[in-house]
Amino acid sequence: MSHDTWLHRVARVTVVKPLVHTAVTPNQVTTARLLTGIAAAVALAIGPEWRNAGAAVFVLSVVLDRADGDLARLTGRTSASGHRYDMIADAVCNALVLIGLGLGLRDGGFGLLAIPMGLVAGVSVAAILWLVMLIEELEGARAAELPSAAGFDVDDAVLLIPVFIWLGQAEGLLVAAVFIAPLVAALFFAMYRKKLRPPEPQ
Repeated sequence: MSHDTWLHRVARVTVVKPLVHTAVTPNQVTTARLLTGIAAAVALAIGPEWRNAGAAVFVLSVVLDRADGDLARLTGRTSASGHRYDMIADAVCNALVLIGLGLGLRDGGFGLLAIPMGLVAGVSVAAILWLVMLIEELEGARAAELPSAAGFDVDDAVLLIPVFIWLGQAEGLLVAAVFIAPLVAALFFAMYRKKLRPPEPQ
């Protein structure tokens, strides 16, 4: 993931710079990201009356996700354990938000089928981030990075979640997630398997 996307710039101005000369640590920002992500998932799970609020809280959570690493780099407090905590928080938040969305759509057009749909999408997202951690253990930090373009990362696609919700397309989002997330998980699994293969003899 790039460290200078538009979202990083927003996080730098709104969160990181005010915290640089304080006692707040990057891990505390990650904890705030985790708690806001869980809160967003709970709000989405309640149902339509809390859906827009849950989407807004999730945006805050994503901004905090970009802020923790930036704060660590600017204050010289980067660490392998902090990076791992960040990745685990990402996996938990992004997975729970999709699971919460499925639960919150149980009274919609898909009925109770929305619950396993959200579960499949959420578990797939968690699997992606777990595979990223495995790849990084093999080849170092950022080894599983996908290319960035025009100030956006592939990872920034999580912001489509609140956008779809605010546009009243929560069910369409769930359908897209239940197909796309497993496909991306399969892509990362293939990347991981490829990196496990011993190099061919010269």
